[in-house]
Amino acid sequence: MMSVKHTRLSVLAVAAVLLASAQSHAAIALDRTRVIFNGAEKSVSLNVSNLNKELPYLAQGWIEDQNGEKMSSPLVVLPPVQRIEPGDKSQVKIQALPPIAALPQDRESVFYFNLREIPPRSNRQNVLQIALQTRIKLFYRPEAIYASQTDLTNPWQEKITLTRRGDHYEVHNPTAYYVTIVDALSGLGGKSLNGFSPLMVAPKSQGTLGLSASALGSAPVLSYINDYGGRPQLQFSCSGTECRVTKTAAGN
Repeated sequence: MMSVKHTRLSVLAVAAVLLASAQSHAAIALDRTRVIFNGAEKSVSLNVSNLNKELPYLAQGWIEDQNGEKMSSPLVVLPPVQRIEPGDKSQVKIQALPPIAALPQDRESVFYFNLREIPPRSNRQNVLQIALQTRIKLFYRPEAIYASQTDLTNPWQEKITLTRRGDHYEVHNPTAYYVTIVDALSGLGGKSLNGFSPLMVAPKSQGTLGLSASALGSAPVLSYINDYGGRPQLQFSCSGTECRVTKTAAGN
């Protein structure tokens, strides 16, 4: 019994090492960490690269809804599967279909773009092959609220407010856009606070920060992700239970 147990542990350990190794050597790479789909356009193209210089890979793409369910409308990936030669580059197109008009036109909608890399079949025996997958947020931004340069210069994320309820802060998002808070810090340019969980707040909605209000302090500093993948920082000033953004920093 002892040898069987040790064998199982060894197999699990080897599998974990192989998985970690595979994840650190992903072949298919995207050119971004999120997709902003302009409602005024019929499609958006993403650049895809095969970083492996020796082997061709298949790249399989699809869209999921907020619940993780695959969908074929109102957005579709073209081509759904393609072969990318060693060291080569290609494009994936996300195409809007007519039912896109049924989505809310006064606020963003969120979906998830998935890209799976499929390695060529190995000629060697007893080789573990893993199909790695990238999953990023896809925001459909209707033409009526598409962000202008003025909006990007004066970020809508700075309009969010906090309300203290007991020992937690509730985030209020009055804007038409999703706001993704990814970090809490000890101060502008400070260190990350342990135990913080990212929070995505839907348009004209609210959500509760997982970290306690006592840990965040009386002048909370939060970091969000902007359209370009940057992480600007917001410092709040509180009066009673209500807090508003008073200072900002570029972040990283």
